[in-house]
Amino acid sequence: MAFEIEKITDPSLAPLPDDAKLTLSALRIINVTYCGFDGAAHEGQLICDKSLAAELTLIFSELAAAAYRIERVALSSEFGGDDDKLMSGNISSCFNYRTVANTDTLSLHALGRAVDINPLYNPYIQNGVIMPPNGAPYADRSADFPHKIDHDDLCFKTFAKYGWKWGGDWTNDVDYQHFYKPLSTLGRTVKRIIRK
Repeated sequence: MAFEIEKITDPSLAPLPDDAKLTLSALRIINVTYCGFDGAAHEGQLICDKSLAAELTLIFSELAAAAYRIERVALSSEFGGDDDKLMSGNISSCFNYRTVANTDTLSLHALGRAVDINPLYNPYIQNGVIMPPNGAPYADRSADFPHKIDHDDLCFKTFAKYGWKWGGDWTNDVDYQHFYKPLSTLGRTVKRIIRK
């Protein structure tokens, strides 16, 4: 399985506006192997905060070793940064310089500190609006269906082990696809895990 961390030499892979709160030097691209819905090994790429690159490599290597199913891992730039297309296409991704949906608040995705996993099956529900719309059949989390992330799911457990938080635990709007690393835990968790 291929898991590599590289500097970003092509700015088109991680488009940034002139007034961005970070530079390309703060980001890294990681090459990962993952188990697709077809059960076969596939290659994908993620861009993330450089301080989280080693951590994400460990997370995705553990998910791949356990044959955890992810339909597709790809860069948001392949979809023009269009989050609706990413979600409706069930694309798992990390960096995307954008604001939180329907707000002016910069998303943690814009800092490479959030990852969405199988977003079609794990929609974002904001003020009762289900995103993506074709994720509506999966908004009822009491239902049983494949690829559902909950507290018993391996994906949740793996991200949580490394100190990542989950949008499914939010009390108002909920984001079942969304894992994020709070800034306060910067660089600490991966060292603890590796020492073990």
